[in-house]
Amino acid sequence: MKPIRLMSGFFTVGIWTLISRVMGFIRDVMIAGYLGSGPAAEAFLVAFSLPNMFRRFFAEGAFNMAFVPMFSKRLESGEGAEEFAQDAFVGMAFILTMFTVIGVIAMPWLVLLMASGFAGDERFDLAVEYGRLAFPYILFISLAALASGVLNATGRFLAAAAAPVVLNVIFIIAVLVGAALGRDGADALGLGIDKALGLQVGDTLALSVPIAGIAQLALVWWAAKRAGFTLTFGRRPRITPELKRLAIIAAPAALAGGVMQINLLVGRQVASFYEGAVAWLNYADRLYQLPLGVVGIAIGVVLLPDLSRRLKAGDEQGSHTQISRAAEVSLALTIPSAVALMVIPFTLASILFERGATTTDDAAAIAIAVAIYGLGLPAFVLQKILQPLYYAREDTRRPFYFAVVAMVVNVVLAVGLSPVIGWIAPAVATTTAGWAMFALLARGARGFGLAARFDARFHQRIWRILIASAVMGAALWIANLLMQPLLAQHWWRGIGLLILMIIAALSYFGVGHLIGAFKLAEFKRALKRG
Repeated sequence: MKPIRLMSGFFTVGIWTLISRVMGFIRDVMIAGYLGSGPAAEAFLVAFSLPNMFRRFFAEGAFNMAFVPMFSKRLESGEGAEEFAQDAFVGMAFILTMFTVIGVIAMPWLVLLMASGFAGDERFDLAVEYGRLAFPYILFISLAALASGVLNATGRFLAAAAAPVVLNVIFIIAVLVGAALGRDGADALGLGIDKALGLQVGDTLALSVPIAGIAQLALVWWAAKRAGFTLTFGRRPRITPELKRLAIIAAPAALAGGVMQINLLVGRQVASFYEGAVAWLNYADRLYQLPLGVVGIAIGVVLLPDLSRRLKAGDEQGSHTQISRAAEVSLALTIPSAVALMVIPFTLASILFERGATTTDDAAAIAIAVAIYGLGLPAFVLQKILQPLYYAREDTRRPFYFAVVAMVVNVVLAVGLSPVIGWIAPAVATTTAGWAMFALLARGARGFGLAARFDARFHQRIWRILIASAVMGAALWIANLLMQPLLAQHWWRGIGLLILMIIAALSYFGVGHLIGAFKLAEFKRALKRG
């Protein structure tokens, strides 16, 4: 497997993930405009987080981290990869159908588990209603994740990377439909226009969640079929030795995923006791997730099957090179993003979110969280690079132990700091726990030998990347100050933000190229092949 395949796959996944995150960002800006940080917004965000939380057990998290290496190695050796995928598909469908029914029935308790601060007000009933509509998404998105794993392992990244775009397009349509229905129904319901809009947009969003899941599953299932893997429900679930091994490997990863979800759960619980905080943290999360998704998730998706195949072939030198290039490219794109989030958070939050039901006070709160999350962004990306080193070796136990330590850090800080700094404590805890997790993964990977070390080229370039990012941060800070009159104009602030982005890009890539942090020709070649 040639090194360029990693970069080609990275840019394929990265570009489609960028499109998805931009669409998701547009979606969240629209939700913020219509719902602000009110009851309908917080209820929907909690309801949608429930299937998303559990899908990290059954889909992108534990299951895929165990499934992709096993499937990739069977592809490499020709040992019944298709039958293995089919058995896993049927078994997952059976388990998740039962789980979905239980979840819908137990929704009031799940909402209390996620946000006990909602108890006794209108947010609770809305969250239960929305949760029951949205929860079947867990079934469809988990099956879609399995099909995506099949595609990624065969080097076909396009359909799996494009599937989230479908989700965001359907959500955007749902917001527009809900807004139209809310305006028409305000008089009939005897509600004010803002209240009617909020409730109707919340309703249509909740209804659109399972529809989006079906659409995502259809897309990747069709792509897998074209690739020669037809996944059907035509056989009864059966327990094979391969599935038993899959379960044994997946169990620690599921526990690790569960630990990470406890982190999210604790943060949301703390936030639920502060009016508006659930929405503020969610909008800030979406902003820092844009670079994290484009870079970290793209590298993680492509790196895992690549490392699994190289280990099967005994190619340690190739693994060493791939890890180094993945870290180099990821940090070259992530560090300047983190600097921008920390230098101009209020400008970003105000221009992107402050409209409709979202006020200046909301934007200021979002900005605080954005800056704190930005500080942790490199750690979250580095985790995505180091974790495949473990999972490619079918080592899911140690990441679980590390996740437990990070969870303790998160819980202690989120709960312990909340009486002192209030609703922002979950953001501080998340960032600190992220760096703790990275440190543990890096220390534990030392035993993997050459494959786990960054090469001389990485060590030469990382300091230059930091210098270029610092220069960009200074240029961005000065430009932001000078442009405040323009940024304060409602109709011109979007143009002002675009100018700031151009200044940031020119200063970073210009200085970086001059001091040898990277060569722009390398990005151009990778983009052509991507």
